[in-house]
Amino acid sequence: MSKSHRIGLVGKPSVGKSSFFNAATMNDVPEGAYPFTTIDPSVGEAYVRVEDAAPEFGEVSTPSVGYLEGDVRFVPTKLVDVAGLIPGAHEGNGLGNQFLTDLNETDVLIHVVDFSGETDLEGEPTEGHDPRKDIDFLEEELDQWYLGVLEKGINRYASGYVTEEDDIEEDLAEQMSAFKISEDEIKLLIRRVDIGFDPDEWDDDDRLELAREIRKATKPMVIAANKMDTPQAQENFQEIAADPEYEHLTMVPCSAHAEKALKTADEAGVVDYRPGDDDFEIVGDISPEQELGLEQIRDFMTEYGATGVQAALETALFDVLGVVPVFPGGANGLGNERGEVLPDCYLIPSDSTAEDFAYSLHSDIGEGFLYAIDCRSNRQLGKEYEVEPRDVIEVVTTN
Repeated sequence: MSKSHRIGLVGKPSVGKSSFFNAATMNDVPEGAYPFTTIDPSVGEAYVRVEDAAPEFGEVSTPSVGYLEGDVRFVPTKLVDVAGLIPGAHEGNGLGNQFLTDLNETDVLIHVVDFSGETDLEGEPTEGHDPRKDIDFLEEELDQWYLGVLEKGINRYASGYVTEEDDIEEDLAEQMSAFKISEDEIKLLIRRVDIGFDPDEWDDDDRLELAREIRKATKPMVIAANKMDTPQAQENFQEIAADPEYEHLTMVPCSAHAEKALKTADEAGVVDYRPGDDDFEIVGDISPEQELGLEQIRDFMTEYGATGVQAALETALFDVLGVVPVFPGGANGLGNERGEVLPDCYLIPSDSTAEDFAYSLHSDIGEGFLYAIDCRSNRQLGKEYEVEPRDVIEVVTTN
């Protein structure tokens, strides 16, 4: 099975976040145009596309998890629809404390933003709202949350809580351990913001800048520009995508409504649609009204290449978080003792070694690692070999 990364779906209330979640997972969580439709986080299984490796060996894979459509493997990942956020969450406003707790259990974020400008910062209906404000407010909330934790680490250092010989990065790494950041990473970020290693010399701006860099490193984010099937959203997207203030963010135009409609129609046998494709085929009997609606969706897909939901998931996991798919195989055949061909596909960090991959299979396999074999070339691989996307690898172990 694949290692499940957790993609956090975040954003203010009523922007289509639950619609995105339902479209991606085909779950049925409540959708509504009012704040806090979602109270507890919903966790569902979404899928990312990987080009299947079996055809290169003249085989057809039989996934044990996920599924296969043509030559595309749909590999599962966890999608978490985190409860609605409003300004002041870092101070406990709304569902703030719970939001931040749930958020910290995710690996990468998709921020769903209503680019039509039809909801204000609290999620209430309005007109002409600037989506930049939504992007800014979430980043500011997260920065303030990180700053609060950073300040505790600075105070810990100032008090000499452990020993007077501690370096600042040691105390910060200890205080911020929940964010999964190491001393070396914090040291690198302090150098990047160029503020020196004496916190007594840091002013408020220095501390906020460091908190922001730590946040960017540990909670990478993609913007899902939702409701892009409206003219105003398209106009807003053009402006914001060209704004240098936002070039640090990856923005994916999408319509959660279109994705859900196509998947529902596919399940009903009305259309033939594979998630992430740039088109679909009408195969069932439909009314003129339904045909009109589907053709409007087709026009949107022609303009943007797809509905964008699948692209947002894959951008978050592959491009921003940087995971790579690797298949466990056998140098003398891809099937296992049950006759399953390449049943598993693991999603692992891009800098993983062959030994890391062995540990992802099982701790015993990692501990007994001898070497690995590239199943395409039959080349022997040492433990330091860095895996490549879509590698097919056999691990030889003493266990």
